[in-house]
Amino acid sequence: MANIILLAVCLLTGIGLKKTGRFPVATPAALNAFIIHISLPALAILHIHNMKLDTSLVLTASMAWLLFGCAWALFIIAGKVFKLDRETVGALILVAGLGNTSFVGLPMIEAYFGKEYLGIGIIADQLGSFMVLATLGILVATLYSSGNVSPRQMARKVLMFPPFQALILALLLKPVHFPEWSVTILEKLGNTLTSLALVSVGFQLQFTGIKAELKSLSLGLLYKLLLGPAIIYLLYASLPGAIGTVAQITIFEAAMAPMITAGIIAIDHDLKPQLVGMLVGIGIPLSFVTLHFWHMFLTSI
Repeated sequence: MANIILLAVCLLTGIGLKKTGRFPVATPAALNAFIIHISLPALAILHIHNMKLDTSLVLTASMAWLLFGCAWALFIIAGKVFKLDRETVGALILVAGLGNTSFVGLPMIEAYFGKEYLGIGIIADQLGSFMVLATLGILVATLYSSGNVSPRQMARKVLMFPPFQALILALLLKPVHFPEWSVTILEKLGNTLTSLALVSVGFQLQFTGIKAELKSLSLGLLYKLLLGPAIIYLLYASLPGAIGTVAQITIFEAAMAPMITAGIIAIDHDLKPQLVGMLVGIGIPLSFVTLHFWHMFLTSI
């Protein structure tokens, strides 16, 4: 419950700081830079280094990749059908294609399924959502913000993305024992991510233009909260004996609200910041309702 309350407090804080004018207009840019260069790399090194890889959780790890791939294909089609501009399509792929599988996802798993299943959520987040963001996510952000870029430029963008570099470093350091003081430092730096990200999103959140973004907003939330997890369910249901507790929790993770960090990357690449703020700011509280019904459905099958 404390995590959920913190989400609301940080989002409202960002909105309040913007309205009072106490922070400069460039505040989101500074917060986003800290998140990308400090918070995310610290989390990557800490969690990937400690993660035990288990082949039995391949389906869980693959969920975010499937969800993102489907989002990419569907929003390209939706962009043509609804005549959406390039930046809007990029924002929808990136933000609606990835779920908040950690800060929202883990407390929700504990509340609905039990603390003993948190490991499934960590696999879905670290081997799924985070790795997609650090690779395909940054590719989408670059492609849709910069227009035509060469494969070499896109490869360089991925390789120079600080969280991706941290991910590689974490894998290389897996045989190395981390001293306690280094773990503490990484934890404290990583813990800044959610609060800073939500303050940044709240600072840029505007509801005055919601009518203009309503079509794109509806498409994004419809996919992220309903259609996307339904696709994952149908894919899993087609596998013999696949719908057990692990699969239920994986589908539940697929139904999480849009990923806060993906929103930060989208905003950093100037992909419709106002739309991104609405996807995150409206998507998180709305997901508390949709997740309840997803749990009811999953536990009844």
